[in-house]
Amino acid sequence: MKITDFLSVKGIKVDLEATDKESILKEMVDLLAEVKDVGDKKNILRALIERENLGSTGIGQGIAIPHGKTDKVDGLLAVLGVSRKGVNFEALDGEPVYILFLLVAPKDTAGPHLKALAQISRLLRDTYFCELIRKCKTPKDIFDLIAREENRKV
Repeated sequence: MKITDFLSVKGIKVDLEATDKESILKEMVDLLAEVKDVGDKKNILRALIERENLGSTGIGQGIAIPHGKTDKVDGLLAVLGVSRKGVNFEALDGEPVYILFLLVAPKDTAGPHLKALAQISRLLRDTYFCELIRKCKTPKDIFDLIAREENRKV
């Protein structure tokens, strides 16, 4: 499984505007809805907020991987956003978040959802790679960077 299988150039935003957790999640869900018809966006936002209430998906080092499940998608779907200003996402290390990778999966699946989270985590564990993402100017630059990294590791 490759991240580029469920992330598209259209699902990448290089300059997120929101500065707080709930607003950034809303902005990411809006981006998701531009990629695919996800029905009621409030439903997905609610699932993400419920997941965040269990514990922040801000994993530290400027990264958050908010995720949730909905019956409005038939496969994995992801969007990626970069905040130039940083967002207070209640990350585990207390630092602002700059890279947000939102993942939505069908309600009745566990395996692909967990594999995707593992892939994303592995990719973003590399601080140099994250710096490169933050320096990218366009969605295509980020997508190509991810594709190159995935192909390098095959």
